[in-house]
Amino acid sequence: MRITTWNVNSVKQRVPRLLPWLDERQPDVVCLQETKLADDAFTELLGSELADRGYEIALHGEPAWNGVAILSRAGLDDVVTGLADGPGFPHQEARAVAATCGGIRVVSVYVPNGRVPESEHYRYKLEWLAALKAVIATGPDATMVLGDMNIAPADDDVFDPDAYVGQTHVTAPERAALAELQSLGLRDVVRERWPNERVFTYWDYRAGMFHQDLGMRIDLVLASGSVADRVRAAWVDRHARKGKGPSDHAPVIIDLDEAPDGDIGPVVPPPSAPVTKRGAKKLPQA
Repeated sequence: MRITTWNVNSVKQRVPRLLPWLDERQPDVVCLQETKLADDAFTELLGSELADRGYEIALHGEPAWNGVAILSRAGLDDVVTGLADGPGFPHQEARAVAATCGGIRVVSVYVPNGRVPESEHYRYKLEWLAALKAVIATGPDATMVLGDMNIAPADDDVFDPDAYVGQTHVTAPERAALAELQSLGLRDVVRERWPNERVFTYWDYRAGMFHQDLGMRIDLVLASGSVADRVRAAWVDRHARKGKGPSDHAPVIIDLDEAPDGDIGPVVPPPSAPVTKRGAKKLPQA
């Protein structure tokens, strides 16, 4: 079974990329984030195209912002939207949807950005992660949490730690909240597969960040032990970040039981040299 996650940064804008990608990569389960469409608008836009490809869909969206989805050709049972007792900002946003697909509890999440450390957005992010942990703690043994976590787990997951000083995504409380989630027995299967390589999933649109490979790894796949032990390949599809009209995120692809494209996938981490002079490159927002 091939399970994937992709922050598409507006599914409406990404239709010319999404449908050919589904045809090329043939995923069985797709977790989408930042769809930015209400459920009825998503269904009107893509419902027939996805049905023609054999996908059932579970949606939790809202107009213009946020939005998550699960597309599945491996069954779609016990759909739950949102987080039980989750925080609101002020209402509970469309940031989580869960379903059982092929015997695995799949949870597609779009964690709040946090914006600025110590802000109300940042506190909301930490509260949201605590609510996510509470939900996952009550779930079955076979579980995967996939999506845009908006957290780089370690300094190795950003192009240059010095460039991120004072920024969200890398602070100690955020990383501690992620570690708390993983303490439930969830394993970071991409980092397990690529323990020492530069592996990024997000590159800012500005300042040529993708072409310089100045990115970060914030789109994660966390799997319980029974699922992680089935992983045969885990890779980032960098080709989907190239060309005309891409998302600023690349899809992450996990192959269970079999690896049809080989055990490392067709897209290995890029050969570009790492930053050797710390602080030489700045973030566009800085």
